Amino acid sequence: MFSFLKKLIRPGKGNTSIDKGIIVFEHTSEVIKAENVLKKSGFNIRVMGPPPEIQTGCDLVIEFSLIEELDIMRHLGNDGVKTLQVVPVSSHLLSPIDLFHTKDFGDYLMVRAANMKITIDKRSRIIVNVSGGGCPDVPYLANELVGKKLEEAPRPRDLGYTLCGYALELAYEEIMKQCSQ
Repeated sequence: MFSFLKKLIRPGKGNTSIDKGIIVFEHTSEVIKAENVLKKSGFNIRVMGPPPEIQTGCDLVIEFSLIEELDIMRHLGNDGVKTLQVVPVSSHLLSPIDLFHTKDFGDYLMVRAANMKITIDKRSRIIVNVSGGGCPDVPYLANELVGKKLEEAPRPRDLGYTLCGYALELAYEEIMKQCSQ
């Protein structure tokens, strides 16, 4: 019965009146682990930037449907994912910040996720620039991606393990979505 009700009220399936919450983490590695666990389990979540009022040491939070809080927290606990707190998004001030910003330069398209940017030539789909962040792996990531076609380049998640590598993966996924439209 519970799984039937869960399917009826799962966000993104036509019910838009469900309240949202955000899960706050101490470390980026916990966000990445939580995202993998929850997506694998079929939850409709989004990784976002934290609202300024609740920023901790981590630059990311997970937005989810509050109706699924107990189930989500059970999944995370079973997989050993540590969370700091769950905060209901009760006002506009507590809304998480969208990580993505897109800029169309005519022949070039740039997507920024958090602090990382990826830019492609729209005609050839060749990656012409990777920049941002302050992590030690950014030069390596840029070296491995720049000059390659978007579809042939290695996934940033397979190359880097820092917040910058993770943010670049998000930017990569977003630019792939935008190029397929």
